[in-house]
Amino acid sequence: MAIGAASSRGAAQASTTVDMTDSLEFQPANVQVAPGTTVVWENVGSIPHSVTAYEDEIPEGTSYWASGGFDSESAARGAYPGGGSIDGGGTYEHTFETEGEHGYFCIPHEASGMVGTVTVSQGAGGDEAVETGPPEVPDAALSLTTWLFTFMGLVLGLTFFILKYGGSDEEE
Repeated sequence: MAIGAASSRGAAQASTTVDMTDSLEFQPANVQVAPGTTVVWENVGSIPHSVTAYEDEIPEGTSYWASGGFDSESAARGAYPGGGSIDGGGTYEHTFETEGEHGYFCIPHEASGMVGTVTVSQGAGGDEAVETGPPEVPDAALSLTTWLFTFMGLVLGLTFFILKYGGSDEEE
C-alpha cells in the first residue's frame, strides 16, 4: 500500500493499492478509506481483469466509475473485453469522495467470485486495508484438531471391531 502520491496541487494525497491476481481475486477484497483517498487497482498477474462498480451498490449521488471510463454498468459490461480491460502490469485508479459502501467486480471473473468493496468513511486511514474472511487458525489448534480426529477415528474403529468380532459369552 502506498501513501503520498502527489496531487495536482502539490499536497500529499492518500492512496491504497488493491492487487488483481491470476487467482481471480482482489487482494485485499475489502478496503476502508477516508474521503479523498485514491484507490489504485494493479494487475499483478498476466490475466486481463476489469474494475467495474455495481451500479446498485454505490452510494446515491455518486458518479458511476469503472475501468474504461464508462458511465453505466451496462455500458461497461457491453464493451468488455474491448474496453475496460486491464492487462498484466496495468493499473486503474479512482478517487473516492462519497461516504458509504462501493461494491465492484471484475467482468470476466465475477462468476468466480472476483468482487470487492471500498468503504469510505471519515476517520478511516487511506493506507489501511481491511481484509474480511475467516480468522487465521494457529498451528497448535490445527495440530490438536488433527490429533482429536485421529483419536476419535481409532476409538470408533476399535468399537466397531469389538462389536463385530468381539464375540459374546453365548453359544449358539
